[in-house]
Amino acid sequence: MGVLGLLVWALIADTTYHLHAAYGWVMFVSIFFWIVTVLFFVTYLLQLQLRFYVIPWPLVLMIFNAVATVLYITAFVTCAAAVQPTSWRQWDYNRRAAASFFAGLTMIAYGVSTFFSFRAWKGFGSNAATSQVTDHT
Repeated sequence: MGVLGLLVWALIADTTYHLHAAYGWVMFVSIFFWIVTVLFFVTYLLQLQLRFYVIPWPLVLMIFNAVATVLYITAFVTCAAAVQPTSWRQWDYNRRAAASFFAGLTMIAYGVSTFFSFRAWKGFGSNAATSQVTDHT
């Protein structure tokens, strides 16, 4: 998701997005969720979630992914609707169309992550090893 989100905002940032107000929302959503996704990745990479065991991490990730999915739906629709095929700058059209495509892929990726985060939160598919690691009673 991090790479897909990076592609969304990098492609839009390389256009004259400031001339179209709709792309401001897309840039906000894509950059915000890219940064937070990278922070979650670093947290899990360094296993910092084990130090903060009072935080219900599966629930936090499920809520984050659900919110990201909903906001990426709005960003995808906004980005796709704002693409003008009659643009006088052909490279802007190509980059905006590609950004719309990757916003759709990112939306799907966050949706799938929401599903798996929900399963982790409910405990579906867990085994004895994972329940022993995360159980700090």
